[in-house]
Amino acid sequence: MIRIARLAVAGLLTIMAMGATRAEDALKARIGVLRLSSSAPVFIAQDKGYFREAGLDVELKFFDAAQPIAVATTAGDIDFGVTAFTAGLYNLAGKGVLKVIGGMSREKAGYPLIGYFASNNAYAAGLKTPKDLAGKRVVVTQVGSSFHYSLGLLADKYGFKLSEVKIIPLQSLSNAAAALKGETVDAALLPVSTARKLMDEGGAKFLGWVGDETPWQLGAVFAAPKTLTNKVLVTKVLAALAKADREYHDVILAAMKDGIAPINEKTRPLLEIIAKYTNLPVEQVVGNCAYIDPDGKLDVKNVDNQIKWLQEQGFADKGFDANAIIARDFVKAD
Repeated sequence: MIRIARLAVAGLLTIMAMGATRAEDALKARIGVLRLSSSAPVFIAQDKGYFREAGLDVELKFFDAAQPIAVATTAGDIDFGVTAFTAGLYNLAGKGVLKVIGGMSREKAGYPLIGYFASNNAYAAGLKTPKDLAGKRVVVTQVGSSFHYSLGLLADKYGFKLSEVKIIPLQSLSNAAAALKGETVDAALLPVSTARKLMDEGGAKFLGWVGDETPWQLGAVFAAPKTLTNKVLVTKVLAALAKADREYHDVILAAMKDGIAPINEKTRPLLEIIAKYTNLPVEQVVGNCAYIDPDGKLDVKNVDNQIKWLQEQGFADKGFDANAIIARDFVKAD
């Protein structure tokens, strides 16, 4: 009996040692994200163990705006960024210090993500629809941000000049929300997750969704060239995200009706994961599910259009296009 017990203990220690070795052997990766549903597959891959199953030890680092994620990636503070395209991100990529390796969120009709919101005073004074933003004071996070670009697309659609809008960059979502609530601006472009609390408190009025007005490829996965030399790491990260992309699409997005995901036995586990990482109750997450291609594809043509528009506006440097910033070895083009 003593011998059997010793063998059992020895076996247990061996298993524990093997587990420790596997943990030590796991490839480490730091991924920068925002606490938004547009990063849902990242949260799912982390929480359901898809990164771990791929042999990865992933640390998520959270930011309050998209541009700092791009900067942190080039600086080596994180290995991968998952966030919206910005002029700053494109400029870094144009210099060769960033590469786009996959698609993520998209502005698409029927999938609420970024909205146009008016202050109470501006709404009472006649700001009732997105096309009424001409001539108004509109807050965005940063010049050349995804919010700024969305506003530019809106101006093109309704035939007013972007220069007619007084753009007020306040660097973060929290600052933008505070300005709208404090009536120091007329309107703001905000994620619904940020704006919902404002609306619930009576601090803002909803005008419309960007996805309904001007659909576009909003977000992507990107990395610095140094990271891309480790093809095993990059392939594993993208494979885990692809698994989560498909699950998120097939379970939640496929079930959505009128912009709302149902809460049932099938969807609840994923909705609860998104709620956990976005710091929102599940009841709010259901109306805040960004569209993501089930195969993680990137709309390369749209990315090229974004670059050209930003270059024409003077927000992005000239001399590069989508082909120059995309890592074709990894990107699935749409």
